[in-house]
Amino acid sequence: MLDFLNTWLANGGFWVAIPLIIAGCAALIKGADWLVEGASALAKKYGVSDIVIGLTVVAFGTSMPEFVVNMVAVGQGSTEIAITNVLGSNIINTFVILGCTALIFPISSQKSTRRFDIPFSLLAALLVLLFAVYNSPSWLQIEHIFNMNIADPTLSDLGSIQMGQGNGGFISGVGGSILLVFFIIFLWHNFRGIGSVPQTESNEDYKPMSARRALALIIGGLVGLVVGGEVIVKSATSIAQSLGVSDAIIGLTVVALGTSLPELATSCMAAFKKNCDIALGNVVGSNIFNIFFILGTSACVKALPGYHGLEIDAMMAALGSVLVMLFVYLTKKHEIKRWHGAILLLTYAAYLAYRIITL
Repeated sequence: MLDFLNTWLANGGFWVAIPLIIAGCAALIKGADWLVEGASALAKKYGVSDIVIGLTVVAFGTSMPEFVVNMVAVGQGSTEIAITNVLGSNIINTFVILGCTALIFPISSQKSTRRFDIPFSLLAALLVLLFAVYNSPSWLQIEHIFNMNIADPTLSDLGSIQMGQGNGGFISGVGGSILLVFFIIFLWHNFRGIGSVPQTESNEDYKPMSARRALALIIGGLVGLVVGGEVIVKSATSIAQSLGVSDAIIGLTVVALGTSLPELATSCMAAFKKNCDIALGNVVGSNIFNIFFILGTSACVKALPGYHGLEIDAMMAALGSVLVMLFVYLTKKHEIKRWHGAILLLTYAAYLAYRIITL
């Protein structure tokens, strides 16, 4: 689909790719917005409660940009973008979005977020780090040494071992299935608590919508997501080729930032309204969805091979979860303060500089 873009990008190169990425991000965001609005209206029309809508329609809707980009990337063989889109989004969510939000106003945390969601997001990051380390060149070399005869002439070929060529790649279908099991546990935990949450239905702001209009919004949203996702992947690949950098760097920066725009807008708006507990829940929930659902589904569709710098990116994602946990648990008010936000932003700047320097 959209094969004509290949001709445009080949002729225009970098200067055509940038506007296309901006247009693709706009299509993703508007598509997700229409999808959420239409699906929420349809669910409301048939008596589904607000909390169930929030845990399903809205949560999945805000993760759709990352999901669609990953599915398109896997389908086109751009697996580096598929992995770095998720890792990059989580890194940007934690270090940039929470950092900027905390600078605007300190971010408070709810008890349920501290007890389950933040530890669960750390578990997600640690699992990705485990997959990355287990399939790293150094680990594969050690494994190769223990499984071979010392006199084996292939000992001299250890340097040729590439990341992800052993054990089914960075994440195989089995690894993806493990991530999806944890995602089901996450959903089960959230739905289990629905009965204990007081149902405060507020119909003041609710405007009834016809089923036909709701379906039109859903279809339009899905079209926007699919088109936007394909435009972003094709354009990002073209930029990487024209600049001579890897797909991984483009995925970690341009693509990840573009697909994280819904979380950025939501969190900053919540900060200005001083509802920062929403900002924290939004980011933590998005990180959990990204790894367990999106990365898990992508790996089940196609095994994801590793790339140069994967371990650093995985460690950075895990570090973000560790810092959030420390900030929230070690302060009396269980909040991320302004100086915490500054630390997050400075850490991200140092990481980004290191990744660019070590290209």
